[in-house]
Amino acid sequence: MKTILITGATSGIGRSTAELFAKQGNRIIICGRRNEVLEALNKELSQITDVFSLKFDVRNLKEVESAIQSLPESWKNIDVLINNAGNAHGLQPLSDGNTEDWDMMIDGNVKGLLYVSKTIIPAMKERNSGHIVNISSVAARQTYVNGVVYCSTKKAVDVISEGMRLELTEFGIRVTNIQPGAVETDFSLVRFKGDAERAATVYAGYQPLTAEDIADSIAYCVNAPKHVCVSDMTIYPAAQAEPRTIYRK
Repeated sequence: MKTILITGATSGIGRSTAELFAKQGNRIIICGRRNEVLEALNKELSQITDVFSLKFDVRNLKEVESAIQSLPESWKNIDVLINNAGNAHGLQPLSDGNTEDWDMMIDGNVKGLLYVSKTIIPAMKERNSGHIVNISSVAARQTYVNGVVYCSTKKAVDVISEGMRLELTEFGIRVTNIQPGAVETDFSLVRFKGDAERAATVYAGYQPLTAEDIADSIAYCVNAPKHVCVSDMTIYPAAQAEPRTIYRK
């Protein structure tokens, strides 16, 4: 049994990952910004395993530190950190970009991941044990038109994962960087600011990945034997050849 902390656990990949690890008998710390959703998920998963919920915004360092430090002593030994929280906002040329959208992506995808990791890593180093899973994107592999800032934040996640591995391997801490391709979640609905019709076109004409597919992949990496570290994993739907190319029927 592992104690697993998951950011962005209230929807999409985070929620599916929490559900899967709960079914596998692990103790789950679910983190998110929406208290009502956290409470509902806590109630659901508590029927399966031990669950603790933390409400905080990864973009706020004080909230991150306060929430994680508030964990009861019996929950403080976090075996696995899954940095899943992140976002995409807008799809415009750089010259027309909304700087508030830029701030949300940089603060959530990069600084938020760093804030949570910085708070949890010291205890892992003391124990000489742990596993960090960072959720990047195939957008880190190939920049696409109108997605410069989002792609750059995910490239940053790749670099951070590599740096973590260089710094933490000697402490027995595994680091895994996962790059999902097109996954049908609320991702596009958020990117297009609630425009459901436009969001639906992203997944039209082919079978995209599901949040459960990515949860399975995360679980594979975490459950690998201790001497095995899956450093990087790229996952596409079968219809996607690279970030910009999807074959639709």
